[in-house]
Amino acid sequence: MKEMKKLAIILSLVLMATALGCLNQQTQTTQTEEQKLIIYSYDSFEYLASEVIPKFEEKYGVKVELQLIGDAGEVLNRLILEKDNPRADLVIGIDNSLLAKAIEAEVLEPYKPENINLFPESLIFDSTFHLTPYDYGYISINYREDMVQNPPKSLEDLTKPEWRGKLVIEDPRTSSPGAAFLLWTIAVYGDEGYLYYWQKLKENDVHIVKGWTEAWTAFMNGEFPLVLSYATSPAATVYYDNITYVKAIAFEEGNYMQIEGAGIIKGAKNKELAKKFIEFMLTEEFQDAIPTNQWMYPVNPNIKLPEVFEYAVQPNEIKPLTLEPTYIKENFERWIKEWTALMVEGKSPEEIINARA
Repeated sequence: MKEMKKLAIILSLVLMATALGCLNQQTQTTQTEEQKLIIYSYDSFEYLASEVIPKFEEKYGVKVELQLIGDAGEVLNRLILEKDNPRADLVIGIDNSLLAKAIEAEVLEPYKPENINLFPESLIFDSTFHLTPYDYGYISINYREDMVQNPPKSLEDLTKPEWRGKLVIEDPRTSSPGAAFLLWTIAVYGDEGYLYYWQKLKENDVHIVKGWTEAWTAFMNGEFPLVLSYATSPAATVYYDNITYVKAIAFEEGNYMQIEGAGIIKGAKNKELAKKFIEFMLTEEFQDAIPTNQWMYPVNPNIKLPEVFEYAVQPNEIKPLTLEPTYIKENFERWIKEWTALMVEGKSPEEIINARA
């Protein structure tokens, strides 16, 4: 009888130890998972990420998993698809052109950084802080000097016969520069006039692709002498490939200003870690890496730009164009639908305007 009691006690202790071991393992697993930050961004963010993410990981003793998903528009579409079951914590690269769609889709959670005062108030494009700006730049038509002698000087020039079939741009439904270009035309031609402008572009055989990478590759391969890119793109071609024949243009009407932001994904599992990364993005340690990785201007005004930026169109040479965020929020979805009706479905500007409620 005593032996049976002794055996029962030993068995109970073994079972208790096993249970405690499993619980401890579960706790360690949970702690490990809590220290892993998952970030969604667009393809070209890879270059900046390779320099700054290791610094963040070392600083906080955590692991960052970066998932690259095409262009910024595609990243946002992924967030919308995963809205009911978010798989990431932080999104980087949603800009002022896509802000309205992001807020409307309710995929972001507001967060106002503690060090928000480090950069000019004029760069805060979202007063609700669903997105925090970390860099900015200007959309620009780039051309190849080896293929073009007299480049276009305005949006209107792009509709002229000499540029028929020679311009490649990005789709505003899937691309942030594409969306910015759409807003650029609205800023110049107005809520109705932009449709007539796009009709002329369509008649001039403008070539539209899904994202920036595809457009730029076709441009650099010599398939098109003109491409929709950035005012800083020529500096990047010098920096990486010592190519000096790529130039950007400050248009007569002005160039649309793009401001990129980072935001916490609604339902994020590691919200506090996402907040820390946003704070980190505004420090000089992160901001200093932006110019020669992101090829945009840092929001921190204390960052000294590298010499290669002399090949870019300088901000003081550009007339910045933007649209009020509220105006974009109220109309962006309609503009996208109207653009699709015109460029994809083949409806006329008159049909689209008459169909407005």
